[in-house]
Amino acid sequence: MNKRQIKVTRVEDAKELVSTASRCSFDVDVYYNRMVVDAKSILGVMSLDLSQPWTVEYSGRDSGLENVLNRFSLC
Repeated sequence: MNKRQIKVTRVEDAKELVSTASRCSFDVDVYYNRMVVDAKSILGVMSLDLSQPWTVEYSGRDSGLENVLNRFSLC
């Protein structure tokens, strides 16, 4: 299981994360505080606070997802 800390500040960036995660054949989850949402769900992702960092957890490998996560990475 891979974990990454990211910061998404714009709605367009959140949409890009959802679009990229939707193309993955494995689960991609976003954690913020006590909430866990499916990264493939635009409603779930948009319900999170865009001003706070999120943790993304995923179990597979996808270069598109890695590129998006690298752009929003806090580390």
